[in-house]
Amino acid sequence: MNLIIQSPNDISPTHLDRLLSLSLASGIEQVGTHAYRLSDSKPHDGVAMFCYENQLDYGFVRSGVHLSNFGLVVMDMDSTLITIECIDEIADMQGLKPMVSEITEAAMRGEIDFAESLRRRVALLKGLEEGALQRVYDERLQLNSGAEIMLNELKKHGIKTMLVSGGFTYFTERLKARLGLDIVHANTLEISDGKLTGQILGDIVDAQAKANWLNHARTEFDLHPEQVIAIGDGANDLKMMAEAGTSIAYHAKPIVRTQASFALNFVGLNGVVNLFA
Repeated sequence: MNLIIQSPNDISPTHLDRLLSLSLASGIEQVGTHAYRLSDSKPHDGVAMFCYENQLDYGFVRSGVHLSNFGLVVMDMDSTLITIECIDEIADMQGLKPMVSEITEAAMRGEIDFAESLRRRVALLKGLEEGALQRVYDERLQLNSGAEIMLNELKKHGIKTMLVSGGFTYFTERLKARLGLDIVHANTLEISDGKLTGQILGDIVDAQAKANWLNHARTEFDLHPEQVIAIGDGANDLKMMAEAGTSIAYHAKPIVRTQASFALNFVGLNGVVNLFA
């Protein structure tokens, strides 16, 4: 195994020396900005605690596994690819953000069924002008740190990208065009006479739908599960992540971190590239 250590900032030599000692690694090399590979490492319980205390991300990766081994990366949108929860920001246009955010958080922690939580939140948006969606996209939607670095590297390796979201097609379709994503799936808000009706058209993209779309794409591209990476942050991503050979919890809820192959708690999405450098 190789131990990958990374941070948003410089990593002190003292910290690297400690990790070399804990992991009994045979050597160390830099693999990215603020990222290092400790070769031939042995898993040690102390690594996780030391890294968390010092705001370092870590991952034990099998030797010989590189980005080129993968063929598909599937990711969540809200709070994963982008910094915001779109529905919360839409609700803010109605002065309802606290109420909607509370439901969003409960759903992400797995305390409320996602489909039911989405219907409840969307119903609160009834009567909102469609232009509010464009304002959220223009004024509030930002990519998470490292997103474009990650996507550019995936393209260099010919890896397909899929955005599958419990959010809305209004945003996923714009991100697809902007970022050159291969596939996007999300929910469609019903709009009538330029206003949201408080309803969703068609089937809701919930946890099972996310998993189904991942498997559909994997089959379409003739890939094995081991060739698929899934990235998410909330409970609604767990079924999707379970279908991928490699799952990455990105700045995620505790329930997601404990079930993922890797957790990135501090670095940006470029950390995905560093894991498999």
